[in-house]
Amino acid sequence: MSTTRNLNYPSLARRGFILGAALFLIGGLGHVVGPAIVGSLPGWEAALLLDLEIAGILIGLFAPLIFGIVLPLTE
Repeated sequence: MSTTRNLNYPSLARRGFILGAALFLIGGLGHVVGPAIVGSLPGWEAALLLDLEIAGILIGLFAPLIFGIVLPLTE
């Protein structure tokens, strides 16, 4: 006996894109505003902000593809 989930794919795609955009903006603003406020950032903080930017781009691109195209076709 199998049960099916009733997922709202457009909402998941939209929220995934917004999450990716938010991560990208936080990382980008951190690189610009951080050194202006506190001076030079330590290496781990700069790496963390760069990781936020990269994760934001990947999540922002893949969430609409996965939740907007792939999963509705496979259901």
